[in-house]
Amino acid sequence: MALVAAAVTYLLVPLVRVFALRIGAAPEIRERDVHTVRTPRLGGLAMYAGMLAGLFVASRLEHIGAKLADPRVGDGQTVIALALAGGVIVLTGFLDDWWGMDALIKLGGQIAAAGLLVAFNVTLLWIPLPNGGTVSLDSTLRTIITILVVVVSINAVNFVDGLDGLAAGIVCIAALATFAWTIALTENLEQGRLSVTAAITAILIGMCLGFLPHNFHPAKIFMGDTGAMLIGLLLATSVVTVTGTVNYDIAHREINRFPVVLPILLPLAVMVLPLADLIMAVVRRTSYGKSPFAPDRGHLHHRLLQIGHSHRRTVLIMYAWTFLFAATVVGLSVGGVPLIVFPLVVLFALVVLMMMGLPLWRSGRGGRGSGGSHSARRGPAPGSGPTTEDPSVPGAAASPHAPATTG
Repeated sequence: MALVAAAVTYLLVPLVRVFALRIGAAPEIRERDVHTVRTPRLGGLAMYAGMLAGLFVASRLEHIGAKLADPRVGDGQTVIALALAGGVIVLTGFLDDWWGMDALIKLGGQIAAAGLLVAFNVTLLWIPLPNGGTVSLDSTLRTIITILVVVVSINAVNFVDGLDGLAAGIVCIAALATFAWTIALTENLEQGRLSVTAAITAILIGMCLGFLPHNFHPAKIFMGDTGAMLIGLLLATSVVTVTGTVNYDIAHREINRFPVVLPILLPLAVMVLPLADLIMAVVRRTSYGKSPFAPDRGHLHHRLLQIGHSHRRTVLIMYAWTFLFAATVVGLSVGGVPLIVFPLVVLFALVVLMMMGLPLWRSGRGGRGSGGSHSARRGPAPGSGPTTEDPSVPGAAASPHAPATTG
């Protein structure tokens, strides 16, 4: 499934690039921009085709096809639910990448896509508690919480989509961690009930790997909101489907609580960085009297550039942080450790992230006092996408793709 999704995505990206250039889905170089090459968006169209191809193959496989038709998840129509919800989110992103769209309209598109999942009964059924119990959700709470999870995931991914290859790589690592945990839990429970989640994450991994060769710095194409919102949707769906297929009673008896609550913790673990970035962006913008939807260049990846890291090194640092955190959380869960270890891992990971920039701060290469590093003065490398000045951050500019919540 992953190979098919990767192959279709990879092969279609050049065609999508030509299409994007012909319809003008590539911003003109403006006086305030720092990139020198017009880079088309809409790479998410190829990723959507890869998703459809992966789902088609999955539905034809004997074992996984039967699981995708399990009436407990998506009323047995999980493939159709993903195809339709993905179609709505891709259409929303396509129109935004091509013409531009108001943030509230994009939010409406995200809610509509999440609503389609709910309509097909792809919802959170219960929420695990640290004390070993669960909170069962009625139909109203299922709808509200599922839509909230999907919308937050979509926007968290969109926020981190600020440098070449960053979003695709981080989501790929997140999907790998979820896939590994799914396989480990299935083996522990001796039941093949998590194949829906495994299938979704495998397809998501393939989509990201197929797109990365075209998107890694210097990028030939951006995924745009079309792709960022799509992979955010799939990442959220992989979490939602777990609670519809795992037998919690068996899981609670056979393994410790940490793996049981991991469906909730793992997405938070791999998305702590973009989620924290989202919260800090809102606080930062409102503190300067600006709209929380206003784009700026104060995101974490931009800060790493400003203190002296190159474009590729910044992306690799973000990859390393995500991989370290996700792999540690999954490894600890499989090993069966107390739940208290999780917040300690969070603290350790944040310290490691801060230490990555410490040598440059000591040398005086970053910060306002030194006037910024060479990377900060010259801005993002060519191919990073259009930018917008922001008086709240010296030398600031917007990320290549305005996140769904930032306009």
